[in-house]
Amino acid sequence: MRNLKLLKSLRSSELQCPGSPQCLSVRADNDSLLVASQHSITEYDPRTGQVVSEVSLTAEGFLPEDGSGTVVGLQDQAELESACLATAGGDVVLFNFKTCKLECVGSVDSGLTSMSWSPDGELVVLTTGQETIIMMTKEFEPITEIGIHQDDFGEGKFITVGWGKKETQFHGSEGKQAAQRKIKEVQPAEAWDDRTPRVTWRGDGQLFAVSAVCLQTGARKVRVWNREGVLQATSEPINGLEQALCWKPSGSLIASTQRHPNKHSVVFMEKNGLLHGDFTLPFSKDQAKVKDLLWNSDSTVLAVWLEDLTAGEDEQVNTYIQLWVVGNYHWYLKQSLDFGRDSQKAPVCVCWDPVCPLRLHVVTRSWTSVTYDWGWTTERSPGMDATDNANVAVIDGDKILLTNFRQCVVPPPMCSFELQLKSPVNQVTFLCQPQRTNQLAALTSDGQISVYVQDSGEQVDKTSDGFRMLSRPLVLQKTFRVDVLQEEPLALRQLMWLQEELFVGVSSSPLPTSSTLLMLRPAQDADDTLTVRSEIEVDGVVVSMVHCSQTGTVALQLEDGKIKKLRWDGPELSVDDWRDSSRCRINFLAPCVQTALCSISGEEYLLGLTDRSRLYAGDTELASNISSFAVCNDFLLITTHSHTCRCLQLTTLSVKGLQAALASDGGQNDESLRRVERGSRIVTVVPQDTRVILQMPRGNLETVHHRALVLAQLRRWLDSLRFRDSFECMRKLRINLNLIYDHNPKVFLENIETFITQLNSISHINLFLTELKEEDTTTTMYPRPENSSVQTQHVSGQKKVDVVCDALRSAMESMDPNKFFLSVLTTHVKKTVPELEIALQKVHELRVNPPDAPGAVSAEEALKYLLFLVNVNDLYEHSLGTYDFDLVLMVAEKSQKDPKEYLPFLNMLKSLETNYQRYTIDKHLKRYRKALHHLSKCGEEHFHEALQFVKEQKLYSEALRLYASDGVHYKALSCTYAEHLMEQQQAEQAGLLLWRCGEPVSALQAFASSSSWRNAICAAQQIPLPPDQLALLARDLAEKLTEQRRFSEAALLLDQYAKDCEEAILALITGSVWEEALRLIYMHNRQDITETNLKPALLEAFSTQTSFLDAQVATFTRHKTRLAVVREQKEKARLDMLDEDGPDCPDAELYSEASSVMTGSKYSQSNSRISSRSSKNRRKAERKKLSLKEGSPMEDRALMYALGEILTTVDKMREEVHGLLKALVLFQFDKQAEKLQPAYEEALQMMEAAVPEVWPESLQNNQAPLTGPNSTANSIMASFQQQQRPAASQPAAEVLMPPKMRNGVKWKLAVLM
Repeated sequence: MRNLKLLKSLRSSELQCPGSPQCLSVRADNDSLLVASQHSITEYDPRTGQVVSEVSLTAEGFLPEDGSGTVVGLQDQAELESACLATAGGDVVLFNFKTCKLECVGSVDSGLTSMSWSPDGELVVLTTGQETIIMMTKEFEPITEIGIHQDDFGEGKFITVGWGKKETQFHGSEGKQAAQRKIKEVQPAEAWDDRTPRVTWRGDGQLFAVSAVCLQTGARKVRVWNREGVLQATSEPINGLEQALCWKPSGSLIASTQRHPNKHSVVFMEKNGLLHGDFTLPFSKDQAKVKDLLWNSDSTVLAVWLEDLTAGEDEQVNTYIQLWVVGNYHWYLKQSLDFGRDSQKAPVCVCWDPVCPLRLHVVTRSWTSVTYDWGWTTERSPGMDATDNANVAVIDGDKILLTNFRQCVVPPPMCSFELQLKSPVNQVTFLCQPQRTNQLAALTSDGQISVYVQDSGEQVDKTSDGFRMLSRPLVLQKTFRVDVLQEEPLALRQLMWLQEELFVGVSSSPLPTSSTLLMLRPAQDADDTLTVRSEIEVDGVVVSMVHCSQTGTVALQLEDGKIKKLRWDGPELSVDDWRDSSRCRINFLAPCVQTALCSISGEEYLLGLTDRSRLYAGDTELASNISSFAVCNDFLLITTHSHTCRCLQLTTLSVKGLQAALASDGGQNDESLRRVERGSRIVTVVPQDTRVILQMPRGNLETVHHRALVLAQLRRWLDSLRFRDSFECMRKLRINLNLIYDHNPKVFLENIETFITQLNSISHINLFLTELKEEDTTTTMYPRPENSSVQTQHVSGQKKVDVVCDALRSAMESMDPNKFFLSVLTTHVKKTVPELEIALQKVHELRVNPPDAPGAVSAEEALKYLLFLVNVNDLYEHSLGTYDFDLVLMVAEKSQKDPKEYLPFLNMLKSLETNYQRYTIDKHLKRYRKALHHLSKCGEEHFHEALQFVKEQKLYSEALRLYASDGVHYKALSCTYAEHLMEQQQAEQAGLLLWRCGEPVSALQAFASSSSWRNAICAAQQIPLPPDQLALLARDLAEKLTEQRRFSEAALLLDQYAKDCEEAILALITGSVWEEALRLIYMHNRQDITETNLKPALLEAFSTQTSFLDAQVATFTRHKTRLAVVREQKEKARLDMLDEDGPDCPDAELYSEASSVMTGSKYSQSNSRISSRSSKNRRKAERKKLSLKEGSPMEDRALMYALGEILTTVDKMREEVHGLLKALVLFQFDKQAEKLQPAYEEALQMMEAAVPEVWPESLQNNQAPLTGPNSTANSIMASFQQQQRPAASQPAAEVLMPPKMRNGVKWKLAVLM
């Protein structure tokens, strides 16, 4: 839906030569024009108006001096630095640009009728006066010479397989008479046909086509040849085929023209000579003749050069050049240049620029050259509010195809409505005033401006046939005649409609390097004429002009990329440089073909897109792969060549932020990015809406609702409490409905009645409720914009779903409980813990007391809806849990259950006593606590069943709470519970239960088995036991305590209850409880034990402690030395694996965990097998991995773990060593004590000094992932792997932390220092 817009035109009339131009060619290297006439060849630079070089063809004898000669071909040859021309007399001449001399490279006696070079410049085809084709190389060496007229079809001749005769074949609606119909004779060529052959090449240079008049029929026929001169195909006989011929550069079609009995068409042929499509020219049958057809270099535009067949009263003919474009299989007339009847202004040479695809060169008979530069543009209405209809205007000859995208999306070539004008349209512009942006003005080829406004007639809701009218077409309000001197077509360009009676346009200046800006207003004496009220000369050629409807700014772009600001609000126009907020001049780095004004972070910028897909904001390049863009409502929308559509909010981003956003690939929930079809371009964006209209390369349209626009619109609607609009949009576009609440929970809860009133639909409220979930969508699916002032404030301590359900239910019950009954049920069912019993109870109440209100829901409908929400089996069981059999039957009847299934069960339940009935129901529903509660009320006869039920379900604690503590049932339950605890190895708790319920004997056994000796002695004395049995019990308990190394408690039992002081003293000596043993010795006057047992035990303890300490110190030293070696090896391996020029990574430990390759080990470990183990087994497996075997993957961790264990063990010896030292000093073993104390002190100091070396601080810190300029791929990977290890790996974490030493514990004796 793009139009061709004239960016600039360069007119030069300085060139004056004898004769008239005959051939035109463009030098690709310097953009100068080569013009050949019947007298000379001239190289001319239209930008400067200077003749670069000129050589006479008559002086050299190549053309006659009387001016009757003809140049039939002219072509620039960049490789030869020459131009090649051919004359009708048969000479092929090279014009050397450096020497400005002519050289004849060949001559044909019969003369030449045309010359055509292949696109690659390697071959040249000449047609001679003898109707032959001569093919030569670029060195002018002949390849072949063949006749144009061949009897054979060519190598591509169609093959007939001989299936039936023509008379027997199906002929469709024409019937069998078509078989007998005689083939019409082909009519000869028109009288005005010049009868000369036309040659055209395919874009790749592999094929060329020749159109020539057949000698037998006199009609034109097209033949296709390959570059070896072999005929490929001949066209079918075509009546009315004319002389124009041009092969589309992309290679698909050959264009020519055909005159039908009722129309004049441009037709297309395939390379096999068969017709393939056409379009009709906007002229009557005998009105005009086509002089030539010209494809531009990228095959997007077809130029048709026409001339009137009959002269007017002044004996002059009108000349036209039309530019046609195809889209969606429809040909649009985009531009029509009317050169008038003045023969001196009529073009005689027309050609496209070989480098710039949209540049057209025209040379008139009076030697005036005009260069037109076109650009693609989409004419869209510029409004930013909801009154703008998002109109897009497409030019198609004398019609404007207007589509109202706010109301409908009509695929081209169709449209919402057509505007028919009297002349072909050259330009369309929409009014830039807010609220009136749907009005448009059209500049036609006859220099008039037609203004169209919306029909202000009676507003009719429905037409006579019953259809509703959504939008009203535009109607012609006024036609202005423009009072501007037009020396050539399109003298006025870049037309802009700023106010109702104010137009601004650009016209060419007398100087080629400047432009004139014109302010056009209606004349005071004639309101149908626009006159120039103000004009200003701009130093530079204006190629684009854009207006911002929000600020009223008009920006100009010059051909070199400079940006100017137009001051138009005064009586006179003025132009200033574009400056930023710091008053610096801002210019584009390259000329842009599309521009738009926007505000970025509060500052106005001019955006520009170049033909090289680079997007600029002023002098800053934002991106380099942009195919189209549009600005709408503070959003920048772009499509890229990577087939994505980005939507960025300009108010939240700076220019650098835009650069970063366009350079990024977008995250998982990036709302600004979406994929689109390959080659998509933005047509328009509907203002204050969510729709973006895209056009595909073929021409069809697609409407997308970009997520960023949708969310922005939804946030605006929710802020203004437009809940219904938000809901409808979210439902249609599949946006999660939780956003309605999550956007602003406080506002939603405060306006919940407004929400219900606006939706006013039970199904919509139910849909909202069923989609509720605990997730906050503003932090996951739809993150808030960075500048958002709204913050989520959830109700503390309550779950979101419960809060919303309770609030909605409360509001609906207060408004109309009968109307919203189904929604109330939904609020009960949807809660975190579904309240199915309450919902069922409400349904039951509805059944018992049906409401009389109109529109109220019946119980059957409510139950049917409830069954839709909840599984029927769950609902049946919950209804059973209400103990209401009427409700159960109501649910069962609505379900698919077989009555034979549930009726016997229900009848059995009805026959039971109430408490036992409820026990049976709860047991069936596996609500065992409730079942036990009801069973406890069933009386004595059911106690045995209750006891068995408690055992089965292990409900001992609940059972004890249900029975009186002084009853026999309580005692029986306690004994049963004690048995269970004994089985669970909790004998002490079992003893407590037995003791308190009056079973001391059983309690004594339980206490004795659990070594709870104090409770056991108490229970024994309560029984009471005889002294001898009590002493025996004490000895048994003491033996168990000794086995558990509880020597002090064993000694107390032996001394106080067994009355055996010697055994008590020996137990204390065995346990190294020296002071307590000494107290009993002196208490019982047994000093003999001191010599026999105590002193030898002291010496033995000294020897044991000393040897143990030496062994621990030696092991610690060995492990520490090995740890240093392992770490050195790992550091070396890390450096080897890092990049040679990369910096060192500070955390070498990461590499030991990353892989076993780092350590050079042959072992490898896998955690996959143990991932599902219990935590106990997992810890065991972790410890197994810490192997001290040399070369194991985690040897350094194993060494650190072993060193930590040694340090902890030695540190725990402080109290034991302290007691031993005191005993040794007491019995004068000073020598041993003086040896033990320093040895232990040295061991502690050595280990404490080794802590920083074994556990460096770098290992103790939980480091973030190592990213940044100093990281490598290996280090980053290892860092992430370390962070992703499961937190359950507790031993590994403990290894990294040094053990705490208890330096506060005093153990040394001053007497030994």
